[in-house]
Amino acid sequence: MSRYHDRTDAGRSLARALASYADDPDVRVLALPRGGVPVAFEVARALQAPLDVVLVRKLGLPDHEEYAMGAIASGGLVVLDRSVTARFGVSDDQIARTIQRERKELERREHLYRGGRASPDITARTVILVDDGLATGASMHAAVAALRDQHPKRIVVAVPIGASETCAAMRTDADDVVCAATPEPFLAIGLWYDDFSQTSDAEVRDLLERAEHEWSTPPA
Repeated sequence: MSRYHDRTDAGRSLARALASYADDPDVRVLALPRGGVPVAFEVARALQAPLDVVLVRKLGLPDHEEYAMGAIASGGLVVLDRSVTARFGVSDDQIARTIQRERKELERREHLYRGGRASPDITARTVILVDDGLATGASMHAAVAALRDQHPKRIVVAVPIGASETCAAMRTDADDVVCAATPEPFLAIGLWYDDFSQTSDAEVRDLLERAEHEWSTPPA
């Protein structure tokens, strides 16, 4: 497949794959910050659905932080892959320190992105969870688990690019999975973007504010 130019391009492509959800007043689009927000912005705009974020932090291995051993989500949820921690000999103390560090960052983002605004009410709603890609899927698994407690009608995991085995495994958690592309070999998310530069906090806030003002929010 050809690469996406950037996350905006990826979001527009993903939105086309989600066209069946357009103009449904029960749909809510939730992004995994930070990279998922520019993708989700384009999806939410195309579907004319409210946009918000679900706060999740990957738990990276102590000496190999890009490799996930689990994830945490708002509300105190912790998801650990014990097969990974056992394989790499990660101690309980190391796990606890990693959780503590990432929880501080999660709380910082919660305050920065949402301020005093309440989390969206997703009870009996269709939630489309968006990220810029699926590699191990640890953060997405945590996001789905956290949202299940809020009793949505349906959870749809949606990404523009993903590892085929991860997309398949995600179907055990989500009600639907839309991976717009699953190239082989997959290798890494960033290889499928011309521009995979880091999304800033300022960009996340700007996109959330634009979404709130550029299209109407359906009544609760």
